[in-house]
Amino acid sequence: MKVMRILLGFVMAGLVTVAPAGTVRVESVRIWAAPDSTRVVFDLSAPVTHHMSMLSDPYRLVIDMEGAGADLPLAQPGANDKYLQRVRAGSRAGDVLRVVFDLKKFSRNKSFLLMPNKQYGHRLVVDISDSQAEQRRKETVIDSDALNNSARDIVIAVDAGHGGEDPGASGPRGTKEKAVTLAVARTLANLINQQRGMRAVLIREGDYFMQLRNRIAKARQHRADMFISIHADAFRDPHVAGSSVYVLSQRGASSEHAKWLAEQENAADLIGGVSLEDKDDVLASVLLDLSQTASLEASIDMADRVLFGLRRIGKLHKPRVESAGFAVLKSPDIPSILIETAYISNPQEEANLLSPAHQRKVADAILSGVHQYFREKAPDGTLLAARKHVISRGDTLSEIAEQYRVSIQSLRDMNGLQGDVVRAGQVLTIPPVTGS
Repeated sequence: MKVMRILLGFVMAGLVTVAPAGTVRVESVRIWAAPDSTRVVFDLSAPVTHHMSMLSDPYRLVIDMEGAGADLPLAQPGANDKYLQRVRAGSRAGDVLRVVFDLKKFSRNKSFLLMPNKQYGHRLVVDISDSQAEQRRKETVIDSDALNNSARDIVIAVDAGHGGEDPGASGPRGTKEKAVTLAVARTLANLINQQRGMRAVLIREGDYFMQLRNRIAKARQHRADMFISIHADAFRDPHVAGSSVYVLSQRGASSEHAKWLAEQENAADLIGGVSLEDKDDVLASVLLDLSQTASLEASIDMADRVLFGLRRIGKLHKPRVESAGFAVLKSPDIPSILIETAYISNPQEEANLLSPAHQRKVADAILSGVHQYFREKAPDGTLLAARKHVISRGDTLSEIAEQYRVSIQSLRDMNGLQGDVVRAGQVLTIPPVTGS
Protein backbone atom coordinates (compact mmCIF):
# COMPACT_ATOMS: atom_id res chain seq x y z
CA MET A 1 0.00 0.00 0.00
CA LYS A 2 2.82 2.40 0.86
CA VAL A 3 4.52 1.65 -2.46
CA MET A 4 1.27 2.35 -4.32
CA ARG A 5 0.91 5.74 -2.58
CA ILE A 6 4.46 6.66 -3.49
CA LEU A 7 3.90 5.60 -7.11
CA LEU A 8 0.67 7.58 -7.36
CA GLY A 9 2.31 10.66 -5.91
CA PHE A 10 5.13 10.35 -8.43
CA VAL A 11 2.71 10.11 -11.35
CA MET A 12 0.70 13.11 -10.18
CA ALA A 13 3.78 15.23 -9.60
CA GLY A 14 4.96 14.39 -13.11
CA LEU A 15 1.79 15.91 -14.59
CA VAL A 16 1.66 13.21 -17.27
CA THR A 17 -0.68 10.26 -17.51
CA VAL A 18 -1.04 7.51 -20.09
CA ALA A 19 -4.48 6.97 -21.61
CA PRO A 20 -5.54 3.33 -21.94
CA ALA A 21 -6.71 2.29 -25.39
CA GLY A 22 -10.36 3.03 -26.15
CA THR A 23 -10.83 5.68 -23.43
CA VAL A 24 -11.78 9.32 -23.74
CA ARG A 25 -8.63 11.30 -24.36
CA VAL A 26 -7.85 14.73 -22.97
CA GLU A 27 -6.41 16.37 -26.07
CA SER A 28 -5.46 19.72 -24.57
CA VAL A 29 -5.95 21.86 -21.49
CA ARG A 30 -6.43 25.63 -21.58
CA ILE A 31 -6.42 28.03 -18.63
CA TRP A 32 -7.93 31.52 -18.84
CA ALA A 33 -7.46 33.80 -15.82
CA ALA A 34 -9.87 36.71 -15.41
CA PRO A 35 -9.90 39.29 -12.60
CA ASP A 36 -12.65 37.51 -10.65
CA SER A 37 -12.44 33.94 -11.93
CA THR A 38 -10.33 31.32 -13.64
CA ARG A 39 -11.67 29.05 -16.36
CA VAL A 40 -10.05 25.70 -17.20
CA VAL A 41 -11.12 23.99 -20.42
CA PHE A 42 -10.38 20.33 -21.16
CA ASP A 43 -10.64 19.52 -24.86
CA LEU A 44 -11.91 15.94 -25.12
CA SER A 45 -12.17 13.29 -27.81
CA ALA A 46 -15.71 12.46 -26.62
CA PRO A 47 -18.13 13.33 -23.77
CA VAL A 48 -17.03 12.17 -20.34
CA THR A 49 -18.75 11.44 -17.04
CA HIS A 50 -17.10 13.46 -14.31
CA HIS A 51 -17.42 14.20 -10.60
CA MET A 52 -16.18 17.29 -8.77
CA SER A 53 -15.34 17.65 -5.08
CA MET A 54 -13.70 20.22 -2.82
CA LEU A 55 -11.06 19.38 -0.21
CA SER A 56 -9.61 21.58 2.51
CA ASP A 57 -6.40 21.99 4.50
CA PRO A 58 -5.04 22.86 2.00
CA TYR A 59 -7.83 23.79 -0.44
CA ARG A 60 -7.98 21.53 -3.47
CA LEU A 61 -10.55 21.03 -6.20
CA VAL A 62 -10.69 17.43 -7.49
CA ILE A 63 -12.14 16.37 -10.85
CA ASP A 64 -12.57 12.64 -11.55
CA MET A 65 -13.19 11.72 -15.21
CA GLU A 66 -14.41 8.18 -15.78
CA GLY A 67 -12.83 6.19 -18.58
CA ALA A 68 -10.49 9.05 -19.46
CA GLY A 69 -6.78 9.53 -19.83
CA ALA A 70 -4.15 11.93 -21.11
CA ASP A 71 -0.60 11.67 -22.33
CA LEU A 72 0.37 15.31 -22.42
CA PRO A 73 1.76 17.82 -19.92
CA LEU A 74 -1.01 19.74 -18.21
CA ALA A 75 -1.16 23.49 -18.66
CA GLN A 76 -0.15 25.42 -15.55
CA PRO A 77 -1.57 28.70 -14.24
CA GLY A 78 0.33 31.94 -14.52
CA ALA A 79 1.93 33.54 -11.48
CA ASN A 80 -0.81 36.19 -11.33
CA ASP A 81 -3.68 33.71 -11.27
CA LYS A 82 -5.75 34.58 -8.18
CA TYR A 83 -7.07 31.07 -7.61
CA LEU A 84 -4.86 28.34 -9.06
CA GLN A 85 -1.52 27.37 -7.58
CA ARG A 86 -0.87 24.22 -9.62
CA VAL A 87 -2.64 21.58 -11.72
CA ARG A 88 -1.67 17.91 -11.43
CA ALA A 89 -3.15 14.61 -12.54
CA GLY A 90 -2.91 10.90 -11.99
CA SER A 91 -4.58 7.57 -12.80
CA ARG A 92 -6.91 5.82 -10.40
CA ALA A 93 -8.40 2.33 -10.39
CA GLY A 94 -11.18 1.75 -12.91
CA ASP A 95 -9.70 3.91 -15.66
CA VAL A 96 -10.43 7.14 -13.80
CA LEU A 97 -8.37 10.22 -14.55
CA ARG A 98 -8.10 12.42 -11.47
CA VAL A 99 -7.14 16.07 -11.95
CA VAL A 100 -6.31 18.06 -8.83
CA PHE A 101 -6.30 21.85 -8.73
CA ASP A 102 -4.18 23.16 -5.86
CA LEU A 103 -5.94 26.38 -4.85
CA LYS A 104 -4.61 29.56 -3.31
CA LYS A 105 -7.84 30.09 -1.36
CA PHE A 106 -11.36 28.80 -0.94
CA SER A 107 -13.39 29.13 -4.13
CA ARG A 108 -16.83 28.64 -5.61
CA ASN A 109 -16.68 26.12 -8.45
CA LYS A 110 -18.88 24.79 -11.22
CA SER A 111 -18.37 22.46 -14.17
CA PHE A 112 -20.28 21.62 -17.33
CA LEU A 113 -19.86 19.78 -20.62
CA LEU A 114 -20.13 21.50 -23.99
CA MET A 115 -20.97 19.93 -27.34
CA PRO A 116 -18.80 20.59 -30.41
CA ASN A 117 -19.22 23.84 -32.31
CA LYS A 118 -17.48 25.43 -35.29
CA GLN A 119 -14.29 26.09 -33.32
CA TYR A 120 -14.00 23.30 -30.75
CA GLY A 121 -14.88 19.68 -30.12
CA HIS A 122 -16.22 18.20 -26.88
CA ARG A 123 -15.18 20.18 -23.82
CA LEU A 124 -15.32 19.96 -20.07
CA VAL A 125 -15.31 23.46 -18.56
CA VAL A 126 -14.42 24.18 -14.94
CA ASP A 127 -15.05 27.68 -13.59
CA ILE A 128 -13.30 28.71 -10.36
CA SER A 129 -14.39 31.96 -8.74
CA ASP A 130 -14.64 33.86 -5.48
CA SER A 131 -18.14 33.94 -3.99
CA GLN A 132 -17.38 37.28 -2.35
CA ALA A 133 -15.90 39.00 -5.41
CA GLU A 134 -19.16 40.36 -6.78
CA GLN A 135 -20.23 41.77 -3.43
CA ARG A 136 -16.85 43.41 -2.90
CA ARG A 137 -17.03 44.94 -6.38
CA LYS A 138 -20.48 46.38 -5.64
CA GLU A 139 -19.29 47.80 -2.32
CA THR A 140 -16.28 49.40 -4.01
CA VAL A 141 -18.50 51.14 -6.55
CA ILE A 142 -20.87 52.35 -3.83
CA ASP A 143 -18.02 53.56 -1.62
CA SER A 144 -16.36 55.47 -4.45
CA ASP A 145 -19.67 57.14 -5.29
CA ALA A 146 -20.20 58.10 -1.65
CA LEU A 147 -16.85 59.90 -1.63
CA ASN A 148 -18.02 62.16 -4.43
CA ASN A 149 -21.04 64.01 -3.07
CA SER A 150 -20.91 66.74 -5.70
CA ALA A 151 -21.00 66.47 -9.49
CA ARG A 152 -19.83 63.14 -10.86
CA ASP A 153 -18.05 61.97 -13.98
CA ILE A 154 -19.98 60.46 -16.86
CA VAL A 155 -19.18 56.73 -16.88
CA ILE A 156 -18.71 54.97 -20.21
CA ALA A 157 -18.43 51.19 -20.34
CA VAL A 158 -16.03 50.10 -23.11
CA ASP A 159 -16.46 46.45 -24.01
CA ALA A 160 -13.89 44.52 -26.08
CA GLY A 161 -15.78 41.77 -27.89
CA HIS A 162 -14.98 38.06 -27.47
CA GLY A 163 -11.91 36.89 -25.48
CA GLY A 164 -10.22 33.79 -24.11
CA GLU A 165 -11.54 30.60 -25.67
CA ASP A 166 -13.86 32.68 -27.88
CA PRO A 167 -11.46 34.31 -30.39
CA GLY A 168 -14.19 35.79 -32.58
CA ALA A 169 -13.51 36.22 -36.28
CA SER A 170 -10.10 35.64 -37.91
CA GLY A 171 -8.29 37.54 -40.63
CA PRO A 172 -6.37 36.10 -43.62
CA ARG A 173 -3.10 36.47 -41.65
CA GLY A 174 -4.59 34.75 -38.62
CA THR A 175 -5.34 37.93 -36.65
CA LYS A 176 -7.91 37.24 -33.95
CA GLU A 177 -10.82 39.58 -33.40
CA LYS A 178 -10.44 39.29 -29.62
CA ALA A 179 -6.93 40.81 -29.80
CA VAL A 180 -7.70 43.84 -31.97
CA THR A 181 -10.94 44.66 -30.13
CA LEU A 182 -9.06 44.70 -26.83
CA ALA A 183 -6.37 46.96 -28.31
CA VAL A 184 -8.95 49.45 -29.64
CA ALA A 185 -10.97 49.28 -26.40
CA ARG A 186 -7.89 50.03 -24.30
CA THR A 187 -6.97 52.98 -26.53
CA LEU A 188 -10.51 54.35 -26.36
CA ALA A 189 -10.67 53.93 -22.58
CA ASN A 190 -7.37 55.80 -22.17
CA LEU A 191 -8.63 58.67 -24.32
CA ILE A 192 -11.91 58.87 -22.40
CA ASN A 193 -10.03 59.02 -19.10
CA GLN A 194 -8.13 62.06 -20.38
CA GLN A 195 -11.38 64.01 -20.82
CA ARG A 196 -12.62 66.24 -18.05
CA GLY A 197 -15.82 64.91 -16.56
CA MET A 198 -15.62 61.49 -18.20
CA ARG A 199 -14.45 58.10 -16.91
CA ALA A 200 -14.10 54.78 -18.75
CA VAL A 201 -14.75 51.31 -17.37
CA LEU A 202 -12.98 48.63 -19.40
CA ILE A 203 -15.33 45.63 -19.34
CA ARG A 204 -12.84 42.98 -20.50
CA GLU A 205 -9.34 43.82 -19.29
CA GLY A 206 -7.40 40.83 -20.67
CA ASP A 207 -7.57 37.71 -22.80
CA TYR A 208 -10.28 35.73 -21.02
CA PHE A 209 -13.81 34.60 -21.73
CA MET A 210 -16.64 36.73 -20.37
CA GLN A 211 -20.30 35.89 -20.71
CA LEU A 212 -22.43 38.47 -22.45
CA ARG A 213 -24.72 38.97 -19.48
CA ASN A 214 -21.71 39.49 -17.18
CA ARG A 215 -20.49 42.28 -19.44
CA ILE A 216 -23.77 44.12 -18.98
CA ALA A 217 -23.76 43.34 -15.25
CA LYS A 218 -20.30 44.90 -14.85
CA ALA A 219 -21.44 48.04 -16.66
CA ARG A 220 -24.48 48.25 -14.39
CA GLN A 221 -22.35 47.75 -11.26
CA HIS A 222 -20.31 50.78 -12.27
CA ARG A 223 -23.52 52.70 -13.05
CA ALA A 224 -22.46 53.33 -16.62
CA ASP A 225 -24.20 56.06 -18.59
CA MET A 226 -23.33 54.46 -21.94
CA PHE A 227 -22.21 51.01 -23.13
CA ILE A 228 -19.97 50.70 -26.20
CA SER A 229 -19.09 47.24 -27.53
CA ILE A 230 -16.13 47.00 -29.91
CA HIS A 231 -16.00 44.29 -32.61
CA ALA A 232 -14.38 43.52 -35.98
CA ASP A 233 -16.66 42.00 -38.59
CA ALA A 234 -15.97 39.13 -41.01
CA PHE A 235 -17.55 37.86 -44.21
CA ARG A 236 -16.83 35.10 -46.69
CA ASP A 237 -16.06 37.66 -49.43
CA PRO A 238 -12.66 39.22 -48.60
CA HIS A 239 -13.52 42.34 -50.64
CA VAL A 240 -16.28 43.40 -48.24
CA ALA A 241 -15.06 46.31 -46.12
CA GLY A 242 -16.14 49.21 -43.95
CA SER A 243 -17.35 50.16 -40.49
CA SER A 244 -20.86 49.74 -39.09
CA VAL A 245 -22.67 50.89 -35.95
CA TYR A 246 -25.57 48.96 -34.44
CA VAL A 247 -28.26 49.55 -31.87
CA LEU A 248 -30.73 47.02 -30.56
CA SER A 249 -33.74 46.29 -32.74
CA GLN A 250 -37.00 45.84 -30.90
CA ARG A 251 -38.57 44.07 -33.83
CA GLY A 252 -35.65 41.95 -34.93
CA ALA A 253 -32.85 42.52 -37.41
CA SER A 254 -33.14 45.39 -39.88
CA SER A 255 -31.64 43.36 -42.71
CA GLU A 256 -30.66 39.78 -43.51
CA HIS A 257 -27.01 40.68 -43.10
CA ALA A 258 -27.62 42.25 -39.70
CA LYS A 259 -29.65 39.23 -38.63
CA TRP A 260 -26.86 36.81 -39.66
CA LEU A 261 -24.28 38.90 -37.84
CA ALA A 262 -26.35 39.07 -34.68
CA GLU A 263 -26.75 35.31 -34.66
CA GLN A 264 -22.99 34.85 -34.97
CA GLU A 265 -22.26 37.19 -32.04
CA ASN A 266 -25.04 35.76 -29.85
CA ALA A 267 -23.70 32.24 -30.40
CA ALA A 268 -20.60 33.23 -28.42
CA ASP A 269 -22.55 32.78 -25.21
CA LEU A 270 -23.09 29.11 -26.04
CA ILE A 271 -19.35 28.67 -25.59
CA GLY A 272 -19.87 29.73 -22.00
CA GLY A 273 -22.48 27.02 -21.46
CA VAL A 274 -25.39 29.43 -21.28
CA SER A 275 -28.18 29.22 -23.86
CA LEU A 276 -29.78 32.53 -24.70
CA GLU A 277 -33.13 30.76 -24.65
CA ASP A 278 -32.86 30.01 -20.93
CA LYS A 279 -34.93 32.37 -18.83
CA ASP A 280 -33.65 32.30 -15.27
CA ASP A 281 -34.15 35.44 -13.17
CA VAL A 282 -30.80 37.05 -13.91
CA LEU A 283 -30.83 36.34 -17.63
CA ALA A 284 -34.45 37.40 -17.93
CA SER A 285 -33.46 40.75 -16.43
CA VAL A 286 -30.61 41.16 -18.94
CA LEU A 287 -32.74 40.08 -21.89
CA LEU A 288 -35.57 42.47 -21.14
CA ASP A 289 -36.70 44.20 -24.25
CA LEU A 290 -35.25 47.69 -24.55
CA SER A 291 -38.72 49.12 -24.18
CA GLN A 292 -37.72 52.36 -22.53
CA THR A 293 -38.06 54.83 -25.38
CA ALA A 294 -35.53 57.23 -23.87
CA SER A 295 -32.78 54.60 -23.73
CA LEU A 296 -33.28 53.54 -27.33
CA GLU A 297 -33.43 57.12 -28.54
CA ALA A 298 -30.19 57.87 -26.71
CA SER A 299 -28.58 54.79 -28.28
CA ILE A 300 -29.60 55.89 -31.77
CA ASP A 301 -28.47 59.47 -31.18
CA MET A 302 -25.08 58.33 -29.91
CA ALA A 303 -24.72 55.79 -32.75
CA ASP A 304 -25.41 58.49 -35.38
CA ARG A 305 -22.66 60.69 -33.98
CA VAL A 306 -20.15 57.83 -33.76
CA LEU A 307 -20.95 56.76 -37.30
CA PHE A 308 -20.27 60.33 -38.46
CA GLY A 309 -16.88 60.21 -36.76
CA LEU A 310 -16.00 56.88 -38.39
CA ARG A 311 -17.01 58.24 -41.80
CA ARG A 312 -14.18 60.74 -41.57
CA ILE A 313 -11.45 58.09 -41.26
CA GLY A 314 -12.52 55.43 -43.75
CA LYS A 315 -15.22 53.58 -45.61
CA LEU A 316 -18.59 52.79 -44.06
CA HIS A 317 -20.15 49.41 -44.77
CA LYS A 318 -23.59 50.90 -44.14
CA PRO A 319 -24.37 54.63 -44.52
CA ARG A 320 -26.78 54.64 -41.59
CA VAL A 321 -27.09 53.09 -38.14
CA GLU A 322 -28.23 49.46 -38.30
CA SER A 323 -30.32 47.56 -35.77
CA ALA A 324 -30.07 43.90 -34.78
CA GLY A 325 -30.72 41.60 -31.86
CA PHE A 326 -27.28 41.63 -30.26
CA ALA A 327 -27.58 40.14 -26.79
CA VAL A 328 -24.84 42.42 -25.45
CA LEU A 329 -27.03 45.45 -26.24
CA LYS A 330 -30.03 44.19 -24.30
CA SER A 331 -29.63 46.30 -21.20
CA PRO A 332 -32.96 47.92 -20.32
CA ASP A 333 -31.39 50.84 -18.48
CA ILE A 334 -28.11 51.69 -20.28
CA PRO A 335 -28.06 53.20 -23.79
CA SER A 336 -25.88 50.81 -25.80
CA ILE A 337 -24.20 50.65 -29.18
CA LEU A 338 -22.08 48.03 -30.95
CA ILE A 339 -19.35 49.11 -33.36
CA GLU A 340 -17.98 46.86 -36.08
CA THR A 341 -14.75 48.78 -36.57
CA ALA A 342 -13.81 47.06 -39.84
CA TYR A 343 -13.88 43.74 -41.68
CA ILE A 344 -11.04 41.66 -40.32
CA SER A 345 -11.62 39.28 -43.26
CA ASN A 346 -10.50 42.04 -45.64
CA PRO A 347 -6.66 41.92 -45.99
CA GLN A 348 -6.21 45.71 -45.99
CA GLU A 349 -8.55 46.28 -43.08
CA GLU A 350 -6.88 43.44 -41.16
CA ALA A 351 -3.58 45.28 -41.60
CA ASN A 352 -5.20 48.52 -40.44
CA LEU A 353 -6.59 46.86 -37.32
CA LEU A 354 -3.08 45.67 -36.42
CA SER A 355 -1.69 49.21 -36.67
CA PRO A 356 -1.56 51.17 -33.37
CA ALA A 357 -1.83 54.38 -35.40
CA HIS A 358 -5.06 53.21 -37.04
CA GLN A 359 -6.37 51.91 -33.72
CA ARG A 360 -5.87 55.43 -32.37
CA LYS A 361 -7.76 56.90 -35.34
CA VAL A 362 -10.69 54.57 -34.70
CA ALA A 363 -10.69 55.43 -31.00
CA ASP A 364 -10.50 59.16 -31.77
CA ALA A 365 -13.44 58.85 -34.17
CA ILE A 366 -15.55 57.06 -31.56
CA LEU A 367 -14.56 59.56 -28.88
CA SER A 368 -15.58 62.49 -31.08
CA GLY A 369 -19.11 61.11 -31.31
CA VAL A 370 -19.22 60.34 -27.59
CA HIS A 371 -17.95 63.78 -26.63
CA GLN A 372 -20.33 65.56 -28.97
CA TYR A 373 -23.30 63.65 -27.58
CA PHE A 374 -22.51 64.26 -23.92
CA ARG A 375 -21.67 67.93 -24.46
CA GLU A 376 -25.30 68.39 -25.47
CA LYS A 377 -27.02 65.73 -23.37
CA ALA A 378 -25.01 65.14 -20.25
CA PRO A 379 -27.01 63.48 -17.45
CA ASP A 380 -28.11 65.64 -14.55
CA GLY A 381 -25.65 65.72 -11.69
CA THR A 382 -22.57 65.28 -13.86
CA LEU A 383 -19.71 67.71 -14.34
CA LEU A 384 -20.55 68.09 -18.02
CA ALA A 385 -24.11 69.08 -17.12
CA ALA A 386 -22.87 71.99 -15.03
CA ARG A 387 -24.05 75.50 -15.80
CA LYS A 388 -22.45 77.79 -18.40
CA HIS A 389 -21.77 81.52 -18.32
CA VAL A 390 -20.88 83.65 -21.36
CA ILE A 391 -18.52 86.48 -20.39
CA SER A 392 -19.83 89.96 -21.13
CA ARG A 393 -17.69 93.11 -21.32
CA GLY A 394 -16.84 94.24 -17.79
CA ASP A 395 -17.41 90.84 -16.11
CA THR A 396 -14.87 89.81 -13.51
CA LEU A 397 -14.15 86.38 -12.14
CA SER A 398 -14.97 87.47 -8.59
CA GLU A 399 -18.39 88.83 -9.64
CA ILE A 400 -19.20 85.63 -11.53
CA ALA A 401 -18.20 83.55 -8.51
CA GLU A 402 -20.44 85.64 -6.26
CA GLN A 403 -23.35 85.45 -8.73
CA TYR A 404 -23.30 81.66 -8.79
CA ARG A 405 -22.29 81.22 -5.13
CA VAL A 406 -19.09 79.34 -5.92
CA SER A 407 -15.47 80.03 -5.07
CA ILE A 408 -13.07 81.79 -7.44
CA GLN A 409 -10.66 78.86 -7.13
CA SER A 410 -13.35 76.36 -8.16
CA LEU A 411 -14.05 78.49 -11.24
CA ARG A 412 -10.35 78.48 -12.09
CA ASP A 413 -10.06 74.70 -11.58
CA MET A 414 -13.20 73.90 -13.58
CA ASN A 415 -12.09 75.98 -16.56
CA GLY A 416 -8.33 75.50 -16.44
CA LEU A 417 -7.63 79.18 -15.69
CA GLN A 418 -4.22 80.18 -14.36
CA GLY A 419 -5.28 83.65 -13.20
CA ASP A 420 -8.32 85.92 -13.04
CA VAL A 421 -8.22 87.30 -16.59
CA VAL A 422 -11.29 86.55 -18.73
CA ARG A 423 -12.37 87.92 -22.10
CA ALA A 424 -15.70 88.90 -23.59
CA GLY A 425 -17.40 85.98 -25.37
CA GLN A 426 -15.53 83.37 -23.37
CA VAL A 427 -17.77 80.55 -22.06
CA LEU A 428 -17.14 79.41 -18.49
CA THR A 429 -18.41 76.17 -16.99
CA ILE A 430 -19.89 76.88 -13.58
CA PRO A 431 -19.09 74.21 -10.99
CA PRO A 432 -21.93 72.79 -8.88
CA VAL A 433 -22.70 74.37 -5.55
CA THR A 434 -21.48 72.08 -2.76
CA GLY A 435 -22.93 71.97 0.71
CA SER A 436 -26.07 73.82 1.88
